[in-house]
Amino acid sequence: MVAKIATEQSVDLSQLHGSGQNGRITKKDIQAFLEKRELIDVHVTKPSAQTPETTTTVDEIGDLVPHSAVRRTIANHMVHSKHTSPHVTTVMEVDLSSVVAHRKVNRERFASDGARLTFTPYFVAATVSALRTYPIVNSSWSDEGIIIHHQINIGMATSLGEEGLIVPIIKNADKLSLLGLASTVNDLANRARAHQLEPDEVHGGTFTITNHGISGSLFATPIINQPQCGILGVGTIQKRVVVISEEHLGDTIAIRPMAYLSLTFDHRILDGASGDYFLTKIVEVLENWSLV
Repeated sequence: MVAKIATEQSVDLSQLHGSGQNGRITKKDIQAFLEKRELIDVHVTKPSAQTPETTTTVDEIGDLVPHSAVRRTIANHMVHSKHTSPHVTTVMEVDLSSVVAHRKVNRERFASDGARLTFTPYFVAATVSALRTYPIVNSSWSDEGIIIHHQINIGMATSLGEEGLIVPIIKNADKLSLLGLASTVNDLANRARAHQLEPDEVHGGTFTITNHGISGSLFATPIINQPQCGILGVGTIQKRVVVISEEHLGDTIAIRPMAYLSLTFDHRILDGASGDYFLTKIVEVLENWSLV
């Protein structure tokens, strides 16, 4: 019933906070959201009776593009996040030579198993490894203390074009192989763009990854998906000239596939050093990916 109402009323369930058991969205939650949206729309579209006739109208200064339900929900969520936690961002560079080589060798094998091997599963797997090493990042803030989550549920920000953004969740990502991650990433992304996700598939995330590099962005400072501790931003992969330092060869110049990774974290939970340790672990896993 909830999914049907959401589809009919163009409601993005990923931006709602459920009041049901384990955060489940109930019919009451979605009805309250629709009532609130209707009130907002009334105030936006209907001028006040006390507004002077000399007031400048929208038509005189530009064209008004009404907010969609998704855009309004995203806006509220972003403002809420910025007001909730102090955001800090750290950026590191990663050499993806090992990942590129592994993907080249295994792409056809994965395809024969029905999975398209993109770079996203590698970033998810590296993040899972870092979360295992530094479980404090897989957490949420509470007034009583820091809640370290037992499950590792990775949210993958997925663009819906002009419709906005949705974040499907890879549940228990630490229990999936690279093939399993690739299959899950494909499935969630495809169903997200087809508006076929279930409410439970966009709730319960403990950490988020956003691949803003798809549109050519080098690095960004993404906003935390509350109530999570952090979010990883993945920049575009570019071949760049870098200096390679090796003990037996000294410094040499090489062309490598490089990318910037940014970690935005809640400064109430992590300090600069702990944030850097976590991001360094992700870089280490990616740069030492085995062909086996």
